[in-house]
Amino acid sequence: MNIRAVKNIFQNSKNLLKDICEKYHLSWQFVKFLFVGFINTVFAYSIFSFFIFIKLHYAIATLLAQILGILFNFKTTGGIVFKNSDNNLVFKFFVVYGFMYFVTVLELKIFTMFSLNNMYINYALIVLPNAMISYMLMKCFVFKK
Repeated sequence: MNIRAVKNIFQNSKNLLKDICEKYHLSWQFVKFLFVGFINTVFAYSIFSFFIFIKLHYAIATLLAQILGILFNFKTTGGIVFKNSDNNLVFKFFVVYGFMYFVTVLELKIFTMFSLNNMYINYALIVLPNAMISYMLMKCFVFKK
């Protein structure tokens, strides 16, 4: 398979997804956010899991995963989702992720209060709700037009 064929497959898939979004009144930007978020989440979850595996406390593991995730996410989210690569927005981006850090730690603490101590599962359960909160904050606070 040559590069042109791969590009055509990618473009056709993208067009199909856009058509589905339009048919079901979904925001194409939000779908891109979910896709990029999936990649970013795999990255952050891998980092978090590694730190839990080496026996770091979940708050420290979350903090380190957030910091490394922010560095990875800023360009992907800004450039791909919001079509904005303005480096001046990085402070606002950090503020949103700082807020999301505290939300995440609070959620994980609530799980432990109910004796739900499997941090791998707990973290996985909060990914989608936190993605929705993060998208709204990014759209309304960081990358607003």
